[in-house]
Amino acid sequence: MLPSGCKNTSSKSVSVEGYKELPLATGAASSRRDPPAIDMSAQDKQRRILPLFEHLASLTKAILPPEERDPRLKRLGRLPRGTLFSCFHTEHLIEAEELFETLHAAKDFEDFMRLAEQARDVVNEGMFVYSTSVALLHRDDCRGVTVPPIQEIFPDRFIPSETINQAIKADLRRADASPVIVDVIQTGNILDPEYKLAYFREDIGANAHHWHWHIVYPATWRPEIMGKVKDRKGELFYYMHQQMCARYDCDRLSTGLQRMIPFHNFNEKLEGYSPHLTSLVSGHHYANRPAGLSLHDLNELVDVQDMARWRERLLEAIHLGVVIDDHGNEIVLTPEHGIDMLGSMLESSYESKNREYYGNLHNSGHVMMARIHDPDGRYKENPGVMSDTSTSLRDPIFYRYHRFIDNIFQEYKATLPAYDRKDLDFPGVSVVNVTVNAKLPNIVNTFLKEDQLEISHGVSLKGSVKVKYHHLDHEPYNYSISCENSTGAVKHATVRIFLGPVHDELGNKLALNEQRRFFIELDKFHAELAPGKNTVTRKSSESSVTVAPTPKFGQLQSGEGVSENNTEFCSCGWPEHLLVPRGTHKGMDFYLFVMVTDYEQDHVSGLNEKSICADAVSYCGAKDQKYPDKKSMGFPFDRVVKARTIAEFSSPNMKFQEVKIQFKE
Repeated sequence: MLPSGCKNTSSKSVSVEGYKELPLATGAASSRRDPPAIDMSAQDKQRRILPLFEHLASLTKAILPPEERDPRLKRLGRLPRGTLFSCFHTEHLIEAEELFETLHAAKDFEDFMRLAEQARDVVNEGMFVYSTSVALLHRDDCRGVTVPPIQEIFPDRFIPSETINQAIKADLRRADASPVIVDVIQTGNILDPEYKLAYFREDIGANAHHWHWHIVYPATWRPEIMGKVKDRKGELFYYMHQQMCARYDCDRLSTGLQRMIPFHNFNEKLEGYSPHLTSLVSGHHYANRPAGLSLHDLNELVDVQDMARWRERLLEAIHLGVVIDDHGNEIVLTPEHGIDMLGSMLESSYESKNREYYGNLHNSGHVMMARIHDPDGRYKENPGVMSDTSTSLRDPIFYRYHRFIDNIFQEYKATLPAYDRKDLDFPGVSVVNVTVNAKLPNIVNTFLKEDQLEISHGVSLKGSVKVKYHHLDHEPYNYSISCENSTGAVKHATVRIFLGPVHDELGNKLALNEQRRFFIELDKFHAELAPGKNTVTRKSSESSVTVAPTPKFGQLQSGEGVSENNTEFCSCGWPEHLLVPRGTHKGMDFYLFVMVTDYEQDHVSGLNEKSICADAVSYCGAKDQKYPDKKSMGFPFDRVVKARTIAEFSSPNMKFQEVKIQFKE
């Protein structure tokens, strides 16, 4: 998915404030490792690592005694097994960081396997999967090796407990070795209006994407230790979550619901939610949240007053245009780097400036909401789903809370000048016409599609058991974009495609400045325009936002799709089946926005054309390389639009095309 014509960056370095020169494409630590004793193929390594991730819910409490462990693991095991690990919880993250840095630093693959096998018998189960996955994704000698699907490792995070119970009973009654198939049990009804969005919030691919994004971009990633820089990591945190909120609101409008009301008051009473999930690791259910509860102080962790104070300090930095670092120095929030800096501070991640002062707003909010039912731990309840990246999307409060976080980012964006004509134009190039080619032109049909999830790799069963469920999907389509290049020379263009709703929940036409926050990115790619008329075509399946269906345990065991030359399957990217919103039965009106910009000004020099995990660059970047677009993420809708009408905003290199999305149940 990366633009063509990019060069290899094996010797390219980048200077990061406070760090030495670090390579972007190759790990500094890897060059010091001894060569592996055995030359193994990616398929062989894949088969070796798969047992590490199987039947983790069946592990006993017994651990390897400290005296029998590798010295590098002696300090680990502080978070008890059988409890829920959270990568939003500071103490959990500290130990997880120690583990993934230790595994990443193993001298060769055999050393890595020895450490991982020992760690499996020592550390918390969820922490083991998180840290081992981070190490696998970033070790140079694991190139081509794929982290198994999180939904098969921990199916209890994705499948309702009622269904898991039925699956276990069906397995006990099995008559032969053939796979047993059970239907997923619905866990809500129309008495709860939010039930209309269950297909979106509880989508297995969407929740798996959120988990994978946070292992590709760990909050505690230290470039000077890991040897690789995560370019624009803070901005990616902002943009990926902003896009999830925009998508959620588009689907709310599709189902007749109003746009969400952002979380905005630390004392407000929250809506209720019941996830119907039980953690097999702990034996406890993910907690329900009765309606009417509000945030409480968490002993020795965070107070509600801390949250309010951090928000005010962040807003003050935005309005003053400067951040105060740990040493009292002022750092200007520039248009080029301000959003990246703020993203790191809000998450908050290792790159955060002055964390003691600006705090830990995003992560602490997740922890507080997850423990809202038992803030002081007197009932020894499990936290709710907001504690875990693989379950938090299920809860409606996730989106309201992230809209609150995004509103802080938007405060910063509002301080930047609106794009003027020279920022938006591509002189000599115009978009003449745009057509979405499906069964009917400019009409895309969506529907519910049946799928199955194998749960026997995560749950100890006698044989194969699959859970049958349905998810939203859409018919395949392609874009046909007619462009005219009147410059007389070949022009290279970046094609940007967005989709946004035309009307609000009352049927009123949205003003462009209001509408811009609901535009979802569908694709971004490079195209070469010859002099004269051109027609650019692009399949929906080639989107720079989505990830191809990831290989399952069984496919990985057989070596299917596993190769040292594999550039995909980091599993980071929005699921392909959720690329477009649901739409309505009669057809919902959307604007398809297409814009071509000058690739020579957009592209980043020195990129490797065969970058690893570059199939969803818009949300996930190109792993361990620079983000392949100089423009701000979300351009041109990331800043305030002063134009009152589409005609006033548009340039010849843009086109707003009305399309319909129709849900065919």
